[in-house]
Parts: sequence; C-alpha cells; structure tokens
Amino acid sequence: MKQENYWKKLSLSLFLIGGVVIGCKEQSSGPLPILGPYKVQDNIVDGVLKTDTNFTTVRPFSFVDQDGNEVSHATLEGKIYVTDFFFTSCPTICPKMKQQMLRLYDDFEGNADVLFLSHSIDPKRDSVTRLHDYAEKLGISSARWHLMTGDRDSIYSMAKHYMIAAQEDKLAPGGYAHSGAFLLVDRNKQIRGIYDGTDAEDVDKLAHDINGLLNDEIHP
Repeated sequence: MKQENYWKKLSLSLFLIGGVVIGCKEQSSGPLPILGPYKVQDNIVDGVLKTDTNFTTVRPFSFVDQDGNEVSHATLEGKIYVTDFFFTSCPTICPKMKQQMLRLYDDFEGNADVLFLSHSIDPKRDSVTRLHDYAEKLGISSARWHLMTGDRDSIYSMAKHYMIAAQEDKLAPGGYAHSGAFLLVDRNKQIRGIYDGTDAEDVDKLAHDINGLLNDEIHP
C-alpha cells in the first residue's frame, strides 16, 4: 500500500515540468491548445506589423521497436499518435496504463491514421526480444503500436521534450520513476493534450480528442 501511494503521488508530481501544470480533466472542453514552448515574432509585411506565433513541434528521434524496426519522425509522417513511457517489469502503474492504451488500440482498430508509441525507460533490461514477448502478451502489432527501446539518455531526454519525466529512482517500486501520462500528438507533430493514462474517464476524453483531430474539428 505504501508503494502504491508513493507511485501515485510521484506520478501526479511528474505532470509539473518546467513550471507548467496541465490539468488533465479540463483539457477536453473546447478547442485543444498546442502545448509546449513557442516564440512570438513581429514582422512588417507591406508596411503592416503582423505578429506570428511559432509553436514547437516534436523533434526528430530514432528508436527501435519490438520487431527490430526503426521508429523515427518518418514513421509518423501525417499520423496522429499517442505516446507514453513505461518499463516491462513495472510493478505499479504500468499495467493500468497498458490496459487503458490497449483500449484505445482496440477502439481505433482499422484506422491507419492513428499510431501508439511506448518508450521503455529501462533499456538495459527491455531488449527487443523482451519487448517482443511483452507485445505478444498484449496481443498487439508493431504496425500500429511500437514498444520502443534505444539509448538511455535519448529516451530520458525525449520524455523531458514531451514535458513529462522519466528517471532511475532506487526508492521507486521497480527502480524507476515516470509519469503516468498519455500525450496526444497531431499530424503536424504538435502536442495537443496530456492525459492521465491510469484514469479511464480521462482516457475516454483522449479518445474523443483523437476523433476530433481525425475529423479536423479541433483547432488551437
């Protein structure tokens, strides 16, 4: 029970990155914002001052999935995707997260425009073979859901880029601490939402927002 409480508190705290707090249960009402850093630039066009806001897009990356395939920016071209961070030996929130992600995977079966990415934060143990076995237990295909491994520092840096955290922690159950967040990324590789991947109601809102992006109904 103490371990479970520790993990829940830590998971909630990891939504706080760079001084920005995202309220998961309030995101789905109204237009979805574009999340992350941005720059405001003033330009003079035909003698008129115009202000442009340039939003950050997800940076290029390269990892390897459960079937040994490279997963990169090119894999996601024109796709909407949901991503998270986990490890296969996680004794606490990861099974809940994977149960909820599997629900989304089933909901969008047959829709080639929606993909799922899960980064292992334990690359030392989570080899391609181990991720393959884990994928078989889930009953998922790498054509739609990539369980990814790679360089440890690159994975942790990617989590920070996504505005969530992942780290080794000897005090945490399983030896690793990470957010339970699911992130929604649109076709332009812009982050549009952060959701509690352990909460069925919040994942329902994520499914709703995926449909909104698919139908081009949700704008910043």
